[in-house]
Amino acid sequence: MNAGTEIMSGLSSNYNVSAHWILTGEGEMISEIPNTPTHSFALKTDRPLDQQDVPLYEYNATAGLVAIFNDHALEPTDFLKIPNLPPVDGAIYVRGESMSPLLKSGDIVMYKKKELSLDSILWGEIYLLSFISDGDTYTAVKYIQKADEEGKVRLASFNPTFAPKDIPMSSITALALVKASLTFHTME
Repeated sequence: MNAGTEIMSGLSSNYNVSAHWILTGEGEMISEIPNTPTHSFALKTDRPLDQQDVPLYEYNATAGLVAIFNDHALEPTDFLKIPNLPPVDGAIYVRGESMSPLLKSGDIVMYKKKELSLDSILWGEIYLLSFISDGDTYTAVKYIQKADEEGKVRLASFNPTFAPKDIPMSSITALALVKASLTFHTME
């Protein structure tokens, strides 16, 4: 195969340029792409909705995530309208800097409630959770990883100044997968 043939073959296959057009200058420049699917299929778990009203909650005014997740009479402070967002159950403000600079205090995370079981966890993803430790209730946004000890999960931060913490799965009282976030770059 000579250099000209190699160049033509590369253009034809890599960029879908018609070999006939390269040689003669006639016809269509772009050749049809073989075996191109006519439909694309979104993942079942991430099907975007054209429009949804996402309730925004202020958890400082309540008894934590459990109240938000279970109290259907609890009024949201506002509603977010974000196009093409996967289905979510609500949104909440981030507090603290453990996930900074990925998520900063004041940013908003949109979540999908999950069942309280090890089987429902997608390891390594970001979660919004409430848990009890030494009698106190904590609410956090963390990566959840597998712990070395059976029945425990590891909560990890994006910010390296925060050490990972292993907690019993049984201490988690509310669990939600973070599906999207809204970051503010300026504050007024």
